[in-house]
Amino acid sequence: MDKTNTSPAPWVVHLQDVCKSFNVGQPNETEILHHINFSLSRGEFCAVMGPSGSGKSTLLNIIGLLDRPTHGQLAITGEETTGLDDQALTRLRGHAIGFVFQHHHLLNAFTALENVMMPMLGAAGFPNADIEARAAELLASVGLSAYANHPSGSMSGGQQQRVAVARALAMNPALLLADEPTGNLDSKSADAVFELLRQVSREQGTTVLFVTHNPELAKRCDKTIQVVDGRVV
Repeated sequence: MDKTNTSPAPWVVHLQDVCKSFNVGQPNETEILHHINFSLSRGEFCAVMGPSGSGKSTLLNIIGLLDRPTHGQLAITGEETTGLDDQALTRLRGHAIGFVFQHHHLLNAFTALENVMMPMLGAAGFPNADIEARAAELLASVGLSAYANHPSGSMSGGQQQRVAVARALAMNPALLLADEPTGNLDSKSADAVFELLRQVSREQGTTVLFVTHNPELAKRCDKTIQVVDGRVV
């Protein structure tokens, strides 16, 4: 199936000749990413692999609009980002991109439901019945309805990561960036979280960029991008 025809924008992610340097203009200027080119369409599930220090985290930060490229162009959901100011980048990031990290970054004193509500509260400014209903729906989608009112700190690692996935989907993002989300989990929990992300991608058309060191999980993705010494190979 040609997934590109199902998206209002031609690409969810499009990088053209993206470079990233640190200490620009200094004697110790160092280029970390070298002329990166790739695109992802709606619903694609793409693994990112590469050795430690290869530039994967820098690449993810740029795609997640947490950092800016030194050179080149980056479009997210069809919107060219390199000319946007910080406020516009924050708006686009908040509405178009969800994040899941190796550590869940939940607020342990809050319930699972309250954690999932957080991004929506940030956008709306105050709680309401629609936000709570949306959070409950998301928890149901990750199989945790029974744990909605449990403090997240009392849950298992696999359950916490599923809450983190639900929270990342709160704003219905077109793009989900998953940075080694299974890295701290046992093999059974890792497989469950991976399959959950695959299900989200299939059923909601969410594009997923999945950073992993696990070649077996990478084989189950639609495609794999290898990052070596700051280059896509």
